[in-house]
Amino acid sequence: MSPALALFVIGSVTLACGTWVATNLRGSADALARRAAAAGELSTPARGEPGPPARIMSPGVYRFLGGIIGACGFLFLVVSLVEHAS
Repeated sequence: MSPALALFVIGSVTLACGTWVATNLRGSADALARRAAAAGELSTPARGEPGPPARIMSPGVYRFLGGIIGACGFLFLVVSLVEHAS
């Protein structure tokens, strides 16, 4: 497998996944936040900590991180096209 093809595949997947979360398609960022909250509710008593779990990340943070991942995927695509052209 050539490096350009590998970069193209990695870039396509990361661009698709990052923009999916960044644009909150089908509530993906909200679902990630709910899943993290549920995991925190389960892990807090298991560690022996009293009280409610701390909320770590909101859906907005997941959307921001999805945007960064999408931008990195775009960079991988650009690098794969430059690699293929040379």
